[in-house]
Amino acid sequence: MDSELQIGLLALGLAAVVGIVAYNKWQERKHRQHAERTFRSDHRDVLLEPQEQNGVPDEDRVEPWEAETEVARLEPDTTVTPPRQPAAPVPAASGRRNTPGAPDALDARADCIIRIESIEPLEAPRLWRAQHEQLQGIKRPICWFAFDDGANLWRLLTPETTGAYHWFCSAMQMVDRRGAIGEQEFVAFYNGVQSVADQFLAVTADIPARAAALSAATELDEFCASVDVQVGVNIVSRNQPFAGTKIRALAEAGGMTLAEDGTFHARDDEGRTLFSLSNLEPGLFAAAEMRNVHTQGLTLIIDVPVVADGVGTFDRMIRQANKMAEALDGTVVDDNRAPFGTEAAGMIRAQIQQFQARMAQANIPAGGSLATRLFSA
Repeated sequence: MDSELQIGLLALGLAAVVGIVAYNKWQERKHRQHAERTFRSDHRDVLLEPQEQNGVPDEDRVEPWEAETEVARLEPDTTVTPPRQPAAPVPAASGRRNTPGAPDALDARADCIIRIESIEPLEAPRLWRAQHEQLQGIKRPICWFAFDDGANLWRLLTPETTGAYHWFCSAMQMVDRRGAIGEQEFVAFYNGVQSVADQFLAVTADIPARAAALSAATELDEFCASVDVQVGVNIVSRNQPFAGTKIRALAEAGGMTLAEDGTFHARDDEGRTLFSLSNLEPGLFAAAEMRNVHTQGLTLIIDVPVVADGVGTFDRMIRQANKMAEALDGTVVDDNRAPFGTEAAGMIRAQIQQFQARMAQANIPAGGSLATRLFSA
């Protein structure tokens, strides 16, 4: 009897416990449903949902980068991707300025071009001093331009340039007769220009990719080497050495002038050298020493890539050589000391035409501004 009573009491206790737990679960669910109805929104959360393009979820979407607190510096042995620049503030009154194109004096095939934008006008003398400090160790030609908003044109910067500008452009020539630039030079130029921009809280734009720039420079250098031709003839004495005073008189009569490099130059109307006259023997000419000069020979040279009318200039040079040979009792010969006659002159004319035609086809006309830069020392 006592055992049945204990079993009954135990069953009632278990039933009570189960009832209490069930009641608590029911209350918890009731409150959760109430909270969901209260705080539920019918609007989609675009930050949590995948983006769609034409109704198709973009599962491969790449999240945007956060703006870096420091601008990356290139190292010679690293793979280079120019750093993204944080968006610059837009002037409230006029809206964001359009990026000006590169200066007409530059050519993307030959120049590594980097532009700088300063939100506040930057005084040209300050930038000039900063760039000189950062880039003075680079041996390649470097030039700077400032964009004149009023005149809508780029102005070449010099130490004397005044005024303040929003846009600047720096360019390093990548190819000349020393060859194409190397990786070290590219990195030094990039980092130097970036340091200038950082100094004035400015941003760089249109940074060229290093690998592409170096490859293009090498290709251009190879082409230049294939057309880099100089044609020369010599005047050698038959008997007595040529006297310096007579050499000078004949050269000046032919429109040539003695330059600081120790050679006589025939120039065009713009002062550019057409051909030159030098001493075949070791030694340079100097105005004060010409009366003491005696030489067994002279050399006349035309630099084919930097002369616009190669054939016409060659003919003028041969006329000058023949006149001087006759007056000095000399003979016009080639580098092998063989007499230089009509047949040899005809062959050289054809070669000059061929080389200059190739340059024109490559859109680097002989004697043009780009050719003059590319075939500089």
